[in-house]
Amino acid sequence: MSDGTAVGRAARQPLVAGIAAALALLTLVAVAVLWLTSDRSEGTTDTGTPKDTSAEAGFARDMSVHHQQAVEMSFIVRDRTGDDEVRRLAFDIASTQATQSGMLQGWLDMWGLGKTSEDPPMTWMKNGMDGMEGMDHGSMKGMDGGGAYKPHDGSLMPGMATNTQLDELRKAKGKAAEVLYLKLMTAHHKGGVEMAKGAVELVKDPTEKHLATTMVQGQQSEIQLMADMLKARGASS
Repeated sequence: MSDGTAVGRAARQPLVAGIAAALALLTLVAVAVLWLTSDRSEGTTDTGTPKDTSAEAGFARDMSVHHQQAVEMSFIVRDRTGDDEVRRLAFDIASTQATQSGMLQGWLDMWGLGKTSEDPPMTWMKNGMDGMEGMDHGSMKGMDGGGAYKPHDGSLMPGMATNTQLDELRKAKGKAAEVLYLKLMTAHHKGGVEMAKGAVELVKDPTEKHLATTMVQGQQSEIQLMADMLKARGASS
């Protein structure tokens, strides 16, 4: 690494930290405004906040974890390729999902609930489905805590990459890194979309339901974009 490169990276660190702090502040403000202006829903405590076992709390916890891995993968690929198109996509995904994760964790704080739970991932979907017998839950099959998906090698929920796959991404370079990132993120988005669809069905809080709907729309659009990018690189999802 040249002295110029090292200096450039060092100079960017305060800027990156400043941007992160500004995003965190904006996220907290947005969470406060949205919460104060939203209607209260069923499945809440006497104080009007969601219960610890509610779909609202479960989705907030699980999607935060899911999002954190997408941010991690995006930062990894940024340093493994110089391709502007992939780096822009990675930046967009990291920015969007970091902000959404901040909102979800902000709600948990405001509800006085922990950011983690002793229940297995996706338990909130199983509980919600059990309470809605007779309804079609096609979008949630295999997604709940008692479903077919079994956590393995660091992949806690559908769509999440394994530790082995993340190690492969860290070692890949150039086009190989681009293709692997796009494939992993496509699978990650597909799992995230199904989880968000489950939240749209089960969550009662209107603000959180709206965020879940936004996730479905945004990630479906990015899935199509990544399919086009893979095709341009002679690969498929």
